[in-house]
Amino acid sequence: MPNSVNTTPASLTGSLIRERRLALGLRQGDVAQAVGISASYLNLIEHNRRKVGADVLARLADALGTEAATLAEGAGGALIDDLRAAAAAAPGAQPELDRIEDFAGRFPGWAAVLAAQLHRAAQLERTVGALNDRLTHDPHLSASLHEVLSALASVRSTAAILADTEDIEPHWRERFHRNLHEDSERLAAGAEALVAYLDGSDSAVDTGLAAPQEEVESWLAARGWHLAELEQPAGFERLDAEVAGLASAAARALASDFLRQAVRDARALPDTALRAALAQGHDDPWLLAQQSGLSVLAVMRRIALLPGSAAGLVICDASGTLLFRKPVDGFALPRFGAACPLWPLFSALARPMTPIIAMVEPAGRAARRFRTLSICETRLPQGFGGSALREAAMLIWPDEGGQTSLPALALGSSCRICPRAACPARREPSILAEAGLQ
Repeated sequence: MPNSVNTTPASLTGSLIRERRLALGLRQGDVAQAVGISASYLNLIEHNRRKVGADVLARLADALGTEAATLAEGAGGALIDDLRAAAAAAPGAQPELDRIEDFAGRFPGWAAVLAAQLHRAAQLERTVGALNDRLTHDPHLSASLHEVLSALASVRSTAAILADTEDIEPHWRERFHRNLHEDSERLAAGAEALVAYLDGSDSAVDTGLAAPQEEVESWLAARGWHLAELEQPAGFERLDAEVAGLASAAARALASDFLRQAVRDARALPDTALRAALAQGHDDPWLLAQQSGLSVLAVMRRIALLPGSAAGLVICDASGTLLFRKPVDGFALPRFGAACPLWPLFSALARPMTPIIAMVEPAGRAARRFRTLSICETRLPQGFGGSALREAAMLIWPDEGGQTSLPALALGSSCRICPRAACPARREPSILAEAGLQ
């Protein structure tokens, strides 16, 4: 029988044993007798002051009607990480971090509730950021609002003429009535389209107000950001048939171009070869590009679209317009303005063919760090006499467990909703400061 004292247990097996016994309504002495150990020894185990041998653990699991592995696992690592993130998100509080495993082991239900609230808060923050970006910078929203206001002004002008002028010629009155009817129809159609777009319903796509690029990205997201058929016989034809089902002609054209590009990339760097390279730790896009003969941007696309890849990717052209976005949890990618999260990408855009590595930490309750690799490539499709076309890409890797020691660049979202009060690049006050939330 082991008798070494374990004052700093690596896992709280004893706490789980105690919680399981109490949940079943069993007395400590009865369980000890069933297992064949003394009640005092079981008491020490339950208070994490004795290590548990595999044989004793197996008998305890049998007596408690569970699996030994369940008792040996202790509090889940993901749950512990969530609790630490929750503590970091409340700088004014002073939680007992040295007892975090004890808390998770003794009160797993409350720990799970706290972790769920943390994830919910992070999700709401991402939603607020996306809505702020959309309402502030979305050109499609601005165009639809302009259409509604234009139709409204026409209706008001025509109605004023009819109301204020008594001696209008019959043919002119008929003309004004026809204009009033047409403008009213235009106003109703514009208002319906605007509501549909804000609701995010399918009718927003049908009216042409949804961005074609968003439609393509939604299609890719529904497929898990992978096109496995590209490496199968007649795979391109099957995917092309899917593309034909997209709502707008512009989205179908963009998706077809993307498929043709993906076919070329997959032929030069198949999934199996890329997986083998990544498994050996060769994740440098530059070196992989030299080995495969692809461009660096193409290798970044292959890495981001590999099945199960944790990497995010964003690509823009020389104007800063985003051409592709594969998001990663904890790193919000704006569609239009508020481009603070894209600083490394735009830094690369200003320095063609200069690789830029940056550690970043986006604002949010669940503080997470990411390693970003950015580069800008220049193409001359018309030769020296033509225009130089630039595209920049940023590959986003979650820095799990703080593997990289580089200092992190603090990123916000939009200044209007960014909680980083001391940011030297702030352009306008945050509404969070007005609400006392900073």
